[in-house]
Amino acid sequence: MSENTEGLSALAARVRTELDMLAYPAAPWVKPRDHVNGDPVLDVLIVGGGQSGLTVANGLMREGVTNILCLDRNPAGYEGPWETFARMGTLRTPKFLVGTELGFPSLSIQSYYVARWGQEAWDAIDRVPRTHWMEYLRWYRAVLGLPVQNDTTVLSIGRAQDGAIAVEAEVKGRPERFYARRIVLATGYDGCGEWRIPAEISSVVAPERVFHSNGPVDFARMRGKRVGVLGHGASSFDNAARALSEGAQSVDLCFRRARLPLVNPHRWIEFVGFLKHFPDLSDRTRWQVNVHFKRMDQPPARWGFAAAHSYDRFTMHPGSPWLKLEQKMDGSIEVETPKGRMTFDYLICATGSALDFGLRPELALFRDEILPWRDVFTPQPEEAHPTLGFFPYLGSYYEFKSRAGGDEETLRRIFAFNFSAIVSMGPHSTSVSGHKYSVPRVLRGLTRSIMLEQEPALVPDLTAYDESDLDMPQALATAAE
Repeated sequence: MSENTEGLSALAARVRTELDMLAYPAAPWVKPRDHVNGDPVLDVLIVGGGQSGLTVANGLMREGVTNILCLDRNPAGYEGPWETFARMGTLRTPKFLVGTELGFPSLSIQSYYVARWGQEAWDAIDRVPRTHWMEYLRWYRAVLGLPVQNDTTVLSIGRAQDGAIAVEAEVKGRPERFYARRIVLATGYDGCGEWRIPAEISSVVAPERVFHSNGPVDFARMRGKRVGVLGHGASSFDNAARALSEGAQSVDLCFRRARLPLVNPHRWIEFVGFLKHFPDLSDRTRWQVNVHFKRMDQPPARWGFAAAHSYDRFTMHPGSPWLKLEQKMDGSIEVETPKGRMTFDYLICATGSALDFGLRPELALFRDEILPWRDVFTPQPEEAHPTLGFFPYLGSYYEFKSRAGGDEETLRRIFAFNFSAIVSMGPHSTSVSGHKYSVPRVLRGLTRSIMLEQEPALVPDLTAYDESDLDMPQALATAAE
């Protein structure tokens, strides 16, 4: 596929022109302030420089909130999962979904793709290749000049004092402190806990023999070996296909359900009313939707499913949860399932993430203060679910709410724009397929709260405004003529 570098340069120029054309009102409006110790205070600090963090940063800049910064723990250009642990061939969302461009056609993935590789290349795909999406995000960040500081790990978020929150971080081993009025947690799928291997597996199997599908996996070790994969989601098939491509002797994919889900409820919810107004629905409806998604789940992506099944060394085992594991003296792992015993040399667990704010250093201080759904809503017995009640009960704009006696002043300044928002804001809320409606919502919450904070100075500043629209000598001379 030939690349058109001149096309990208022309597109970048067009982006800048369009941004200038639609910049009214252009002036920054947030009053600058310093901390009591003299350090500057950011208007918004965004934790995470991936697709959500970049889109929120772009939106804030367009809204005249320019004193912002994104922090990301990864090296520049490797934010998010796309070239770290994601292993699918293409995105799982159709190519026509929009949102990251925030209404600017020249910023869209389609414009980028056509400018770089041509219209025929765009027409030939139904989903954007994963690595091309990461290249687009790098271009997006560069062409907009978004402020991102990489190699920076957030260690803790403190309590608000005098309207500012202290954030402790580590930059390449060096401590650094930031102050911000508001914080956006654009921390992705594991932003409410951590990727976790079930304890009944991790406590039995040596760590060098078991990997989580959403982390580093040493596929080279698996060449010529027997590999067991637990889970039926997209990442399970992606990792199975990758292990087979790297020369695994065999891959057996096991999951609890009696059959693989075929219906994808995520496709049904892709309409304006749902994506835009899910947070406005009743608590019961929102709860019922999330319970349905948990019970139905979704099928794996077509690419990964087909890739895994293209190998005759791949076998799928529905109705086969891992009941008991034992690691033998030779390192092999014996797994007991309802359908018999299996023996593996390595395991890959596509077992998702654990919900526990105490596992997130940036939120550990507030673990027991964040208001959860179970404190607000009691479902009917037939609608009960073991984990949904622990998700945070967010405000209308993604802001945390506080339990009674908790630190409401700080929590209302922290916006959970990550996976922890699904129960309150919807299943697609912070994915690229939801950005068209979710990003404007969080932006409104940020600008609204900052404006209300500045309300006491509004009338005095207005009445003190005395810049004349007329040059009086010139105006008088013109009138005399």
